[in-house]
Amino acid sequence: MQLVVARVGRAHGIKGEVTVEVRTDEPELRLAPGAVLQTEPATAGPLTIETGRVHSGRLLLRFEGVKDRNAAEALRNTLLIAEVDPSELPEEEDEYYDHQLIDLDVVLEDGTEVGRITEISHLPSQDLFIVERPDGSEVMIPFVEEIVAEIDLEEQRCVITPPPGLIDDRAEIVSSRDNGDQD
Repeated sequence: MQLVVARVGRAHGIKGEVTVEVRTDEPELRLAPGAVLQTEPATAGPLTIETGRVHSGRLLLRFEGVKDRNAAEALRNTLLIAEVDPSELPEEEDEYYDHQLIDLDVVLEDGTEVGRITEISHLPSQDLFIVERPDGSEVMIPFVEEIVAEIDLEEQRCVITPPPGLIDDRAEIVSSRDNGDQD
């Protein structure tokens, strides 16, 4: 099975290094020197990681055969894809690969159907589940502990406890002003 592990950013310096937007919780495993990665678009790869280092909080990679800034810049926005054994599980108990979460049924604690996870959006601050509702509309659910109460892979479901207004339009309006006050 193929897993997107990073997206190539801009070139860094003049010797072929690139910044990468990491999309895996295991960069030390998936983005280590010697790793051979497929690419999207496929014409850019496969790419073999020659070196990797962290600079100012960003991961920088150099690929075999990419020796200058122009060659590095040509890789910008390329997705890096690792081949993963489908039976392989993440190291941490509460971690999941995207393929494990796609197509899970999303329900409220009382069993009310919300929809089905169709996509996972990886943002810098948190991940979002893109959930297709039965009527065809979409809702975004932050993948945070306060909202995602349970992931049950055996039952193929995700139980959520959304705050008011997240999946419906019944948001609670809370005001610190007392409507009875007069000036």
